[in-house]
Amino acid sequence: MRLPSRQALIATVALLVTVAGCGGPATRPTAPSPPRDAGSAVASSPTGPRAFTLVATGDVLPHTEIIRQAAEDAGGSGYDFTKMLAGVKPVISSADLAICHMETVYGPDGGPFTGYPSFKSPPQVARALKDAGYTSCDTASNHTLDDGSAGIRRTLDAMDAVGLKHTGSARSADEAGRPALLKAGGATVAQLAYTYATNGIPLPEGQPWAVNLIDRDRILADARAARAAGADIVVVSVHWGTEWQDEPNEQQLTLAADLTSRQSDGRQDIDLILGTHAHIPQAYEKVNGIWTVYGMGDQLAGHMFNYSGAEDPRGNWSSIARFTFSPPGPGGQRWTVSKAEFIPQLTDLGPPYRVLNLTEAVRRDPGRSDYARALEHIRSVVLSRGGAAAGLTTAP
Repeated sequence: MRLPSRQALIATVALLVTVAGCGGPATRPTAPSPPRDAGSAVASSPTGPRAFTLVATGDVLPHTEIIRQAAEDAGGSGYDFTKMLAGVKPVISSADLAICHMETVYGPDGGPFTGYPSFKSPPQVARALKDAGYTSCDTASNHTLDDGSAGIRRTLDAMDAVGLKHTGSARSADEAGRPALLKAGGATVAQLAYTYATNGIPLPEGQPWAVNLIDRDRILADARAARAAGADIVVVSVHWGTEWQDEPNEQQLTLAADLTSRQSDGRQDIDLILGTHAHIPQAYEKVNGIWTVYGMGDQLAGHMFNYSGAEDPRGNWSSIARFTFSPPGPGGQRWTVSKAEFIPQLTDLGPPYRVLNLTEAVRRDPGRSDYARALEHIRSVVLSRGGAAAGLTTAP
């Protein structure tokens, strides 16, 4: 894969800073957003940098049944995904920065739209993500090339139209060399994104930059370029791991250790790793002092089936990661995570299909044994690699 040089990456990002197979499905008006800082105990300063919250969620994977639900929610005219995300909108919209993972690409305005195995989602998904409060979405996945370069173009065009930042796939070599640059608390946050593969679909001819593939040296070079150009915090989103496996695989463990151990000028190159792809919740772990989320699970998906062919409810269970970043102290070099939290989440298959804050759902309906079982499993897996001892808590 032919990539831009490190110097080109630095120059491009500097300019930006200056100007500002998946499991298959079975065959078969939201409230106003609260203020961006609502519900977080975040210190603020009117004159300087302040602490801020960053939330991130897992795979948005609109199977055919999810597309059908969006059509029903729209009353038969178009597609409305906002109602499916309304249950977690308060969490997403109250964060200073919110990052999603858009697993699929979008089809043309009038369709046709398809689910598994080759996805083309309605572009109205982008509007719903923006409405929920997302700032940026990473778009690097094994399904990024399901409709070639046309699918990438439509997806990024739709995100641009609603004001969503994006990273991980690109319409040009110049765009591929730029991270998403986000602002919060007086900090510049660079988001980078990469995928392990593209389901055997080759990169479009003459477009080796169409989607970012995992390469340790490339990731580090991109992170250092972003840092050199002014990024205070570097967040890396990675589509990796083994589907349906609770534990991180060897690639995840090795890459996380490599990326978090690297430093430039006495400062670690990467500040946070956010993982997707496995379809099920995986652990959060502090690796070399850096929080690594191995897998958040599917945020929105239809009925999911594991490799044995059995429907597996874990494919609809996930976590919302929430990290509070605090500014450097006197003489300090880097922003640090001062609070690490997770919020259990579930796609209720209804009907209707709805994404829920699982903790709240259990409070409202303590008799739902399926909710209680999901909550216990998510907590157990997320904390399975020492997260609690490192300070990770379940958000109230």
